[in-house]
Amino acid sequence: MFTNIALRTVLKTSVGVLRESGTLCSALSAKPWRCSSALLGPKVSCVAGSFAVPPPVRHYARAAKKKKTGPESQLSDLPPTMLKMDYTAVPLAQTTDDLVKRLLSLELASHREKLQLKKEQLIAKVQKDENDRSSVGVQVAILTARIRNYQEHLQKHHKDKANKRRMLMAIDRRKKLLKNLRLVSYDTFEKVCEKLGITYTFPPEYYRRATRRWLAKKAFCIKVFKEVQKQRAEQRLKMKQSLASTDTEAAKTRAV
Repeated sequence: MFTNIALRTVLKTSVGVLRESGTLCSALSAKPWRCSSALLGPKVSCVAGSFAVPPPVRHYARAAKKKKTGPESQLSDLPPTMLKMDYTAVPLAQTTDDLVKRLLSLELASHREKLQLKKEQLIAKVQKDENDRSSVGVQVAILTARIRNYQEHLQKHHKDKANKRRMLMAIDRRKKLLKNLRLVSYDTFEKVCEKLGITYTFPPEYYRRATRRWLAKKAFCIKVFKEVQKQRAEQRLKMKQSLASTDTEAAKTRAV
């Protein structure tokens, strides 16, 4: 009995759903449908079942981006036909064929060999004689070649912290050498800076913002310094008086 009642209710609901769907279909067939452009995008529109597709956009070729050109390398003035430093003094290297000369030239040399040759050229500009390898000018020339090499490397690899630290240490070392050379021999200092292309800048003057705490600390230190000087002066006076009294006593004993 209960099953019959359940079947009747299911049939009635299905008939009602079919009637509603039929009325909806008839209403849709009577009126032409329109879809909103907000759902399909701003460039697509549809009217009465037909879609209006916009024409394809032509993507023209873009101009090639120009590569950033940094400053010239210090090794750019070395001609590729120059022989390596180990073979410049060999007379046989000058008379060999072109293939062997190319193998021994800077065209196929490593960066380290080129840097060594550049270092020797800078040393030859400032050394006093051929055997001079330890003067201040020679040390400045070696540090200059090394610093410029670090600068060129850091322009390409700006996150290399280790080489940046080495470059700053070399710069500080060169500053100290130039400062001492300037105090000892100013003519040599000017000659080294001119030949190596170094611009020497003076260090900034010491400046400290005067805060209330700093002023109070300074006044307290001055007060303590004055008290200490006063105590030392009193001690010196007592020492002089004691020495004078001992001298007078010694003189009296001698007179007696």
